[in-house]
Amino acid sequence: MTVAVLTQSPPLSLVAKIKGWPHPNPNSNSSKLRHIRVPRITCSFIITPSQSAKQDLLNLISDQDRGLKTQKDPEKRDAIVKAIDAMAILGRNAVTTGDSLSATWRLLWTTEKEQLFIIEKAYLFGTQAGDVLQVIDVDKKTLNNVITFPPDGVFFVRSSIEIASSQRVNFKFTSAVLRGKNWEFPLPPFGQGWFETVYLDDEIRVVKDIRDDYLVVERAPYDWKE
Repeated sequence: MTVAVLTQSPPLSLVAKIKGWPHPNPNSNSSKLRHIRVPRITCSFIITPSQSAKQDLLNLISDQDRGLKTQKDPEKRDAIVKAIDAMAILGRNAVTTGDSLSATWRLLWTTEKEQLFIIEKAYLFGTQAGDVLQVIDVDKKTLNNVITFPPDGVFFVRSSIEIASSQRVNFKFTSAVLRGKNWEFPLPPFGQGWFETVYLDDEIRVVKDIRDDYLVVERAPYDWKE
């Protein structure tokens, strides 16, 4: 939260100088009226630790092409992971597995090699990756991992989820689908594990998973539906 603080400094004297007026009598009312004392008000903003750490993280990942560039820059990766660890410390007492977890989340950055491979190599199939999403519904206990290929293509993996703790969610893949405009190719389910949302607010979510991979996502401006 940003807090605005108003402070009052010692007053300033504003002296009115009107051309053509005679030199005033210092004891007259007119002299007093032309010396107006007004308070000087200043406004400052206090940046909270969470805002500062969050902005540091977002700045670090802003030019990393969702993580593709980070794969070849270990120093950058270390800096980003350090920033994520700082976010985790700030969020360590928060409950991040409640209703606020339910959303369509859009990828900003990740270390997950499978996702990055598909994003990078999509051109081999005559397309390019669009938004990469996580669609979570806590009430329905579902999770969809989604990679879009505009205008009509999509690859998504369905999962069931169980809340394990205040920050951990267990998941199990149930099916996968590669879909085009007029066709669909089902794939067998594969894998299970857990992820921890170490930081969550109204804009972003920061995640660490069972394989020590990291994920930074933002709330998408739309809801993805199958």
